Amino acid sequence: MSPGLRQGSVETWSHCGTLALLTLIIRSRIIGAMTAMTLADRMSRLGTESAFEVLARARAMEAAGKKIIHLEIGEPDFDTPANVVEAGIEALRQGWTHYAPSAGLPELRQALAEYVSRTRGVKVTSDEVVVVPGGKPIIFFTILALIDEGDEVIFPNPGFPIYESMIHYVGGRAVPIPLREDRDFSLDVNDLASLISDRTRLIILNSPQNPTGGVLERRELEQIAEIIGDRNVMILSDEIYSRLLFDGGQHFSIMSVPGMQERTILLDGFSKTYAMTGWRLGYGVMRPDLAGHMTRLMTNSNSCTASFTQVAGIEAIRGEQSSVDHMRDEFQRRRDMFVTGLNNIKSFSCRMPKGAFYVFPNITKTGWKSKPLADRLLEEAGVAALSGTAFGEFGEGYLRFSVANSLQHLQQALDRIDQWTKKNL
Repeated sequence: MSPGLRQGSVETWSHCGTLALLTLIIRSRIIGAMTAMTLADRMSRLGTESAFEVLARARAMEAAGKKIIHLEIGEPDFDTPANVVEAGIEALRQGWTHYAPSAGLPELRQALAEYVSRTRGVKVTSDEVVVVPGGKPIIFFTILALIDEGDEVIFPNPGFPIYESMIHYVGGRAVPIPLREDRDFSLDVNDLASLISDRTRLIILNSPQNPTGGVLERRELEQIAEIIGDRNVMILSDEIYSRLLFDGGQHFSIMSVPGMQERTILLDGFSKTYAMTGWRLGYGVMRPDLAGHMTRLMTNSNSCTASFTQVAGIEAIRGEQSSVDHMRDEFQRRRDMFVTGLNNIKSFSCRMPKGAFYVFPNITKTGWKSKPLADRLLEEAGVAALSGTAFGEFGEGYLRFSVANSLQHLQQALDRIDQWTKKNL
């Protein structure tokens, strides 16, 4: 190498060193500015959904070469029905790629009004329907619209974690009502009566229920309506699993109780019934004046739900329904097998859930707390499940397994859990 080239190289490295130093200085200032950022207090009250966190951990373990059986995520393992997929594809081809009204396409709102009228036995019109991207916005919008700081919301515990997260987020007071195993995880109406106060503004119901699979029967819902009486209390009735009832069970909504329709916000959607989780399509049904406020929240947050997705939703509601029945029957077979298997594992005991696609075994006799046991089963047995505490304080002593996986994989999971317990208990 010539002296000139050598000298040039030194100058180049000197220049690069200066750039590197400047980059470090700039980066440190940026990081300093980032650490100085102040979040709103409400962000410290925002919770999460552990299923996605466990899924991420499980995926990372798979990437490292470990075989994982996924029983953590609440998602049907079936494909979206072919007729619905084709309707979505055709909608894209026809140009359904632009903004839709914030409340939803009139055709879908009408189809949903007719569906709810038929299945809940009440008269619903399209101006009572608000279409949203998934079910969660109805939870969020309901609490934003109805709950001021200090207002009380009664919610099921163990229960879907977003309920409590959103109550805390808006500054409300979250009042848990325990769901007990000895009642098949159906809430005690007397417990509910004792929790209602002058500050109660909203009661959240979920049937069939996540994570327990418990179901509120017609008589219990009628009693809840009696307890509420003429109080200024609204009901958010989460019925996202309404089509996934087992053993011939028939869904009944508190909206169907005389006098309760105008006090009920019904939450339902397409994710669980039609295996459309990724399509992000849900809806709420409520009195027209509240629907107007929900629509403004949609305008301010999402603008609208994707148009082609809504067109596919019309086909889902009005088209062939055999896929729904097939999926429900398959979940029931899996439930039967998995619960039987769990009850044959040392220190596990499990009641037979009546709906949804989860099982919620009691693990107190293992001597383990829920979260450490779930972690060990993932890390050492390769079975991804959720701790019962992911669903609230009263979930301690339980695990949640989703049976949205094949019979073969469910049997493999049982074998792995059984082997782990024999080695560690």
